[in-house]
Parts: sequence; C-alpha cells; structure tokens
Amino acid sequence: MRIIRYKEKEQIHIAVVNGEEIKTTPHPTVTELLEEAKRSGLQTSVWLNSELYNWPVAAKTLDELQLQVPFELSEVWAAGVTYQRSREARNYEATGGALNAETFYDKVYDAERPELFFKSTPSRTVGPGQAVAIRSDSNWQIPEPELGLVLNKEGELIGYTIGNDMSCRDIEGENPLYLPQAKVWKRSCAIGPALTLADTIDDVYNLSIRCRIIRNGVVVFEDAASLKQLKRTVDELISYLLRDNEIGDYTVLLTGTCIVPPNDFTLKEQDEIEIEVEGIGKLSNVVNSTTTKKKEMYT
Repeated sequence: MRIIRYKEKEQIHIAVVNGEEIKTTPHPTVTELLEEAKRSGLQTSVWLNSELYNWPVAAKTLDELQLQVPFELSEVWAAGVTYQRSREARNYEATGGALNAETFYDKVYDAERPELFFKSTPSRTVGPGQAVAIRSDSNWQIPEPELGLVLNKEGELIGYTIGNDMSCRDIEGENPLYLPQAKVWKRSCAIGPALTLADTIDDVYNLSIRCRIIRNGVVVFEDAASLKQLKRTVDELISYLLRDNEIGDYTVLLTGTCIVPPNDFTLKEQDEIEIEVEGIGKLSNVVNSTTTKKKEMYT
C-alpha cells in the first residue's frame, strides 16, 4: 500500500494506491492522514484498507498525475560506501583507477561506524517528473539509485521511498573534504514516487532496485541489484543517524547505492533517469544543468 501526493489545479491532494486503484483522501497532508490512522488504534495499513471505500477514485491514472515528493519532507541524509560496488567506485575515483590500492573508503566499508552525510533540504529536492540538475563545475556526474528510509521525529521507520543521490565523481575523487560540493547543490536530489508503508513490506532486503538511463530515446545504461547486498542493516543506519541528533517528521535516510554506471559514463542534459524498486514504484526525472530553467517532464 502506497501513499502519494499529486498536484491538480494548484492544489495538493493526498491519495492511496492500492493495486491499480488510486483513492484520493480528504486529508490535506500526509501528516493528518497518518495521525488519524494512529488515533484509530489500528495498524496504518489496516485502517487505510477500512477507509478506502469512503474515498473517491482519482480521475487520472498514476502516469497521468502530476506527482510530488510523497510527503512533507523535512530533510534528506545519506549513507555512503554501504555496498561493495560503491566501495569499488569510490576507490577508483580516489586513486585514478588503481583498484589494488587501499584507501579510506576501505576503512569506512569495514568500520563499525558508517559514513553518514547531510544530502538535501526540501528546496533542493525534486519529485517525480521534475528535473534534477548537473553541476556546472563537474565533468563526471552520475545518478545514485537508493532505497530511502522515511522516519518520523522519534526516529521510527514509517516506510520506504526511492531516492536519487546525484553525485559528482570527479569532485569527490579529487579530495574527500569536497564531499559536500560533490553531493549538495540545487536540484541534486530526487525523492518519490510514493511512500510505501513499512508494515506492508515483509522483508525489505528481498527487494531489488533497477536503474535505467535513456538518451535521445536509447537506453545507454541499465543495471539492477538486490538489496541483500547492503552491508549495513536498516536499524544500524537509523541508530547512527539518531545519535546525539534531532530530526523532523519525514526525514529520509538514503541507504547507499549498489548500481554505478561505467567509469567512462557521465550524465548529459536531457537524459532521462528511471529508478525502480518493486513495491514502491518508478522515480523518473529528466536532467538539465543548474543554469537551465527548471523543466517539468509533465504538462
């Protein structure tokens, strides 16, 4: 069961996707929807199922809706070097291709403490169908498809979403102290298309993630991986984020990437990025530069 937000006639609507059916709720925010579910004393998905028949069917299909970030986002954090594939890519960047050289990324991968960093604010984050940006001072940029953990202010796991952690491999590889510049700029993060409730996923590690990049109508990169490859547990990553830290409702913690395009690949303007996770949906974004006016894929 998935929760989405969509815009129609300049108004934001909250809807529930149950199979192929989309039901628009009377609630103005996801917060109010979940608070009413909590007051019922029932599990959120059970309460939603009991209420669905009261709500009207959306007039458009999921592909036709002008989807937004699926909740009232607080901030986005991210974990790094949580997959072997990511470890290899970071080593390549840091050593100029000398993969047999040990780096600090190896130490992070094997350390007790994971790498966590601040990724994005709501104003820097886009939703489905909106444009992510490539930096003007980087020549080697890629998307990083990631599972997102959606937390409330108490640090409880509400559900899951998809994140695109746009990254500059050349800037990060030049110097580890440049990580904020390699990760944070306007429209450097995409979140969506839905919030899948945690109580509807039996085992998140059984999910798979797929990324596809389309250029001029041709697929120029495609790969998939299992979340079983995640070295850290979800609970472990959350526990480190919460240490001596305060978060707001709808904080997203991205869990790292297990899909990395070839080392000779970089994004170009008008590329289309599609990231899919079974049970959550497909997050699609077009690419433009930070100097190009934001372009929507929908009309």
